[in-house]
Parts: sequence; C-alpha cells; structure tokens
Amino acid sequence: MDCCISYNNPSFKILPFTSSFITIPVVFPVNRKRVIVVASCRNSQVDFTSLNTPLEVKSPTGKFLSRVLQNDRNNFHHAVAGQLDHLVSERDEALARFSLSLGSSQASLYRRIAELKEQESQTAIEDVMYMLISYKFSEIRVHLVPRLSQCIYNGRLEIYPSKDWELESIHSLEVLEMIKEHLGAVIGWRADSSVTNNWATTNISKLRLCRIYAASILYGYFLKSASMRHRLELSLTDVNYDPRAKTGTRLSLSDFWSYGLNLAFGRVQNKHVTAVGEASCSQVKRHEKLSSYVMGFDPEVLQMCAKPKSREALNLIEKHSYALFGDEKSGLVEVDEVISTSLASQKRFVLEAVAFGSFLWDSEEYVGSAYKLIQN
Repeated sequence: MDCCISYNNPSFKILPFTSSFITIPVVFPVNRKRVIVVASCRNSQVDFTSLNTPLEVKSPTGKFLSRVLQNDRNNFHHAVAGQLDHLVSERDEALARFSLSLGSSQASLYRRIAELKEQESQTAIEDVMYMLISYKFSEIRVHLVPRLSQCIYNGRLEIYPSKDWELESIHSLEVLEMIKEHLGAVIGWRADSSVTNNWATTNISKLRLCRIYAASILYGYFLKSASMRHRLELSLTDVNYDPRAKTGTRLSLSDFWSYGLNLAFGRVQNKHVTAVGEASCSQVKRHEKLSSYVMGFDPEVLQMCAKPKSREALNLIEKHSYALFGDEKSGLVEVDEVISTSLASQKRFVLEAVAFGSFLWDSEEYVGSAYKLIQN
C-alpha cells in the first residue's frame, strides 16, 4: 500500500502556511478564453542517469556536480566539498585583491571584479544546494516532477507512480501527522475518501497549484527546523533533568546550540552556521509532542523557524517553483490556465514540496558550514 500516514481525526490546530516570503510572477492574458491543460507524466521507470529536474543548473560548478551525481554518485559528497573549498578560495582572493587596491587608481576595477565574483559565487552556491537536494531525492528513489510544459500529453496530469511512501519515509511519525493536517488544509485531502474519489478528475488553477507547492516547501522547511529545535530541547532536558526539580536546568544559548549541532551533524559547525534564533529557548516538557510544542510558539519563534535563513535558500524556492510551473521561455505563470488532474496527484505535489523544504534545510546547513551564506 503506497501510504504510511496514519489518518485520524485532527487533534490540534492547523498551522496557516502561505508563500508570503516569495513572489510568484504571473501573466494576465487579455481577451483569452480559459485554458485547460491536460497532461500526464508517463515514464514510470526510475532512472537517475538523467536528472531532468525542472530547474537547470547554469554555473560550471552546478554542471560538474550534476555529472558527478549521474555518473559517480559515490564520490558526490567529496566533489561537493571540493567545489565549496574552491568557491571560498576564489571569493576570498577577489576580496583580498580589492582590499590591496584600496587607495589606488585600480580600486574601482577590483571592486567591480569582486562584485562580479560574488554574484557568480552566489549562483554557484545555489546550484550546489540544488544538487544536494537532488541527491537527497535520489537516495529515496524519487524523481522531481519535471517542468509541467514537458508533461503535456494526451491525458490528464497524473504523476505515476505516486511515490507517496518514499516521500513520507523521510519524516518522523509526529511530522507525518502534521503533514496530514497540511494536506487537508491546502487540497482537501481525506484519507477516508474512496480510491475512485481520489483519482476522479478535478480542475485546479496552475497559479493556485504553484502557490500551494511553494507554501508546502516553506512548510517542509518549517517542520524540519521546528522538529530539530524540538529534538534538541528534549535532549537537553533529558541531559539536565533533575527528578527533584519540576523543570530542567536552563542552559545558555551558546551551550544549547553547540550541543545541538553536535547531535544533528556529529561534528562541531563553524561560525558561519546561523542558529534557529537569537531569542531565549525555553525548556520543553519532557516527551512533549511536536504538535503541542509548535502550538506553543510565539510569533517571533514561529517566524524564526519558518523563514529561510539565507537568501540563497529563498532564491532556490522561487526559481524551482517558477521552473516547474512557469512558461519555459518567460518563467511566468498564467493566471487563467487550469490543469486537469486528480486529488491523488495534487497530494504527490504537496508531499514532494514538503520533502524539498526538508532537504533544503539540510543543504543550507551543510553549505553554510563551509561557505558564508547571505543572511535573509
């Protein structure tokens, strides 16, 4: 059975999630009739010799890592580490040349060179993060849905096989329960619906599906951030728990984060890693469920967990969403274009987006440990 979520009646409030952090470029056609796109992704074979991701990497670094991922995946992480070292060296050298030129007639030239190198490096870093995300999807044997413009076929937009089980397998049971609530909120998914209803034809605006997808990426990012925070606080509570006291010993933020990064990654991260938040972290109740923990967030902590920490991560969400749903040439999403599909395929889009957000959090942390990302 291609599903591993246990669906029960909701026991907690649904978190409102929107794609307010990003902007979806749209086209407003003039004097055009409503368009219904009928599409199908036919290839059910999982073949990672061709990535066929919606977003095409443009930098030499991204293209190199794409080739390594397809042809020599055992050395992929070594290749990523080498490319990150190279990007850091190139950027530092450009900045050093600019610093040495200050006060000379060539200062403006070297400043411009440093600015161009910074722009090139940012594009390359985004490509590195995208390839890391692609690698994570390949580990669970799931292809990202390609550009919808490539899926247009004589049928409906149906993603088969759905890969629901694989996409759910990366999450804990508590996170899956919250994803269940998200599915019900954004597409009206009900597990007690019949197979016939789930695969019945339904129409949805491409713009709406794009917004749902982008919001679900942010939700996946939030769930990973919140669950890591929850796990770390629970671990610290257990470590410092005093059975004679009603609460655990309160640790400083620096102690909290140092312990947490060791727990999460098995090593100490360097100074470039950004913490979940600069606010004080209260101890959670021992064995408190994730859903209850999240419901206790104040607006400041909620935003700290939900908002991508780097500009590179935010750019990736926008670029990937535009590449998937936008016109192949302009990248814009038409507001009156309607897709013929089913609830089952909409569920696949949401599950993929949530997984993308979770993997984005991982890649941001990994890259940020070696390369100083632009703070969002």
